[in-house]
Amino acid sequence: MTFDNSITRQRTAALVQALPALEWITDARVERLSQDFYWFSPVLKRQLSELRADAVVRPKTEDEIRAVVAACAAAGVPITARGSGTGNYGQCMPLHGGVILDLSAYNRLLWVKPGVARAQAGIRMMEMDRQTQGEGFELRCVPSTFRSATLGGLYGGGFGGVGSINFGPLASTGNVLGVRAMSIEPAPRVVELRAPEALLLHHVYGTNGLVLELEVGLAPAHPWLEAIVCFDSFDAAIEFADALAAAPGVVKKCVTLMAAPIPDLLMAAVPMLAGQMVAAGHAVFVLVAEFSEQPFLQMVAEFGGGVTYRKTADEVKKSNRTIVEFTWNHTTLHAMKVDKGLTYIQSGYPAGPHVQLAKDLRRALGDEVLVHLEFIRSKEGAMTCSGLQLVRFSTEERLDQIMQIHRDHGVYIANPHVYIVEDGKQGQVNPDVVATKKRFDPLGLLNPGKLRGWEQRDQIMADAAAGRLALSTLPSF
Repeated sequence: MTFDNSITRQRTAALVQALPALEWITDARVERLSQDFYWFSPVLKRQLSELRADAVVRPKTEDEIRAVVAACAAAGVPITARGSGTGNYGQCMPLHGGVILDLSAYNRLLWVKPGVARAQAGIRMMEMDRQTQGEGFELRCVPSTFRSATLGGLYGGGFGGVGSINFGPLASTGNVLGVRAMSIEPAPRVVELRAPEALLLHHVYGTNGLVLELEVGLAPAHPWLEAIVCFDSFDAAIEFADALAAAPGVVKKCVTLMAAPIPDLLMAAVPMLAGQMVAAGHAVFVLVAEFSEQPFLQMVAEFGGGVTYRKTADEVKKSNRTIVEFTWNHTTLHAMKVDKGLTYIQSGYPAGPHVQLAKDLRRALGDEVLVHLEFIRSKEGAMTCSGLQLVRFSTEERLDQIMQIHRDHGVYIANPHVYIVEDGKQGQVNPDVVATKKRFDPLGLLNPGKLRGWEQRDQIMADAAAGRLALSTLPSF
């Protein structure tokens, strides 16, 4: 389907009039609600800065969502689902106008059982954690934007986060157990997908299905001690971080390496951190269970580090400030406040040689690329690290060269400077993802223009019918 922006605008205005009982936003707030943190990338900033929806709707119940979806499908109006807009690739920015479906008010925790919970997609992860901790459990991983980010937003556009050091990325087997999704049709249908099929709607920017609920695994809740360990030597810092991440007897939730000069940038940007790290030094941000503090300190001493910041779980709770909000892509946000010439890349290191590769790349790229590594488990369970390196931006061509240098070293790049699903983390057209979109969004109205495989759907379906291509079996409607 092709879209005429002027016709879409007229049809959207008619929808607003036809559904007056819903909470519609048509004023200046539409501009803000049409955006995410795409401006982290100078490339996306150039490409996407003028994009706007024609209206935003904020449903509170499944019936209200159904009414919007049915009306949009009947009128041929594009729908772009949104949580809190904390993504970084323009995931929730509409290329063709239409309706932003803001799910932030669809936010109930439905139930909690030992080790598992189910919630509506719009629930904020901080609120979900607050409720599940009363049962002795917490989310297995959260992004640094956990205060505002929604569960559905992490599922639709995220990768992992704090806690992935134990449970791997969100796509690891057992983290997402099921999703409830609605089809985009004049008579919408609701389908429950269980894992592994449920992962076909993960990290595709809401292009191939509208997720209403998620059932996810939980972790035991612990009182987390927060600490920053500083080193004069990069090699000592990364070797400590790797050893702590791998230590089986130390219960932890986060190990983040910030190579110089990132600690200096953070101290300049964040009053809470001023004077809390060694100038021109390398820092490792850590969350360990309070009962693991003694073995943690033992390892600090073994590697010659020094603890420059420490807060107990009670102190963190009373201050309502956490070093989690300086890790993952919050690091990029804070650093860019001080140096607006910075951008970033996203990388995945193969388990085993990851430490040596990080050292090699630091030598090869020098101060042009500032090393920020998050230690995590791979989907297969091996300890490794994922990079959110800061880059001193010069040209788009040089940015591409830097990413290629990483690839040439055997490091995977999930390009954060593109808004097409297959050009970023996915890397290639996934026929199963396309088949899922054909089942749930036959008119192609969900976040159109972001899934290249949709343009190849006829050939993919023909190949499947002829037996040249095997597709995952999904529950039929």
